[in-house]
Amino acid sequence: MANVLIIGAGGVGSVVAHKCAMNSNVFTTIMLASRTKAKCDRIAAEIQEMHGVTLQTAQVDADVVPEMVALIRSFNPVLVINVALPYQDLPIMDACLEAGVHYMDTANYEPKDVAKFEYSWQWAYKERFAQAGLMALLGCGFDPGATQVFTAYANKHYFDRMDYLDIIDCNAGNHGKAFATNFNPEINIREITQPGRYWENGEWIEIPAMSIHKPIDYPEIGPRESYVLYHEELESLVKNFPTLKRARFWMTFGLAYLTHLEVLQNVGMTRIDPIKFQGMDVIPLEFLKAVLPAPESLGENYTGQTSIGCQIKGVKNGEEQTCFIWNNCDHAETYREVRGQAVSYTTGVPAMIGAMLMLTGVWMKPGVWNCEELDPDPFIEQMNKQGLPVQERVNVPLPHEYPTA
Repeated sequence: MANVLIIGAGGVGSVVAHKCAMNSNVFTTIMLASRTKAKCDRIAAEIQEMHGVTLQTAQVDADVVPEMVALIRSFNPVLVINVALPYQDLPIMDACLEAGVHYMDTANYEPKDVAKFEYSWQWAYKERFAQAGLMALLGCGFDPGATQVFTAYANKHYFDRMDYLDIIDCNAGNHGKAFATNFNPEINIREITQPGRYWENGEWIEIPAMSIHKPIDYPEIGPRESYVLYHEELESLVKNFPTLKRARFWMTFGLAYLTHLEVLQNVGMTRIDPIKFQGMDVIPLEFLKAVLPAPESLGENYTGQTSIGCQIKGVKNGEEQTCFIWNNCDHAETYREVRGQAVSYTTGVPAMIGAMLMLTGVWMKPGVWNCEELDPDPFIEQMNKQGLPVQERVNVPLPHEYPTA
């Protein structure tokens, strides 16, 4: 049906490439490109062996707009799937506008030199994409992405008004490493070491990092200590569902992970400002990334599950109602299917689904959009077909405190 260009050959990029190849009726020709072509070639060889589909590969520096434009024009895709680094979002969007192709990503823009991520930079492209007749779909991974679809689905089917939203994210897997991050270490560590934030009564409440926590019982996993973080989908969800009185994001961390992280912070290894070392500028976090296990290397011996979902309280037909929508994903099963671990899988599969819905016209709409602004039903349908089965329960107790009326 269409050519698609995937930018980024890490763990998520590999899953996206695998799943696109497994849906070759939609993704008729696939190119995988990154700064290191050898990584693309390895993934392409794996896909050829496992699925019998041939991928084209290329080298490109996604920070350099003319390079991106030249690659896009030579390959002529309908859509660029950006699974590179968040601070490359804007140059890739610029290249898509110049070359006249649609765009999507899995994480919102973040400046390289500041640990700050928000949608304002990308939302500013809305008019330009609309005038060009092009679509940009933002944050179409799991969280962000599927969690926003879950919220929109609940709003459509179960509520007249949503009041309270808690997104809960647990990785109960074991990769056997002393310390490793499940996605890009630069982004992962920047995300969790900044101050926490949540939405309440029309304003953002900022808290010290990891200062609010409690055990939450996750399906098929059990209780895990969960911490309030700021996560990007909250920004668009409270904008698009203004009835929300409170919206929070919770993520689990093991004690060993937190201990390692505290030590790394204390010795300065999580800094993102350059320091002088042997006459060269070195950014400690970038050096740390180089010595940590690559996220895409964790899959082979990973065991256990992830569990990610939305717990919502609101009103239906004048009565209070709750809804819990979630997915559990098994690390070992995802490795057997696509040679990736479940954290990469739960990001990569929704990216492929979003791309599929764009290319088939189901979600095609000029402008810049977040996932909750589009019809959630076809996305949920594809999750159930593509390896991320969705579970839902209505009017069950939720593990959160709510103000009394």
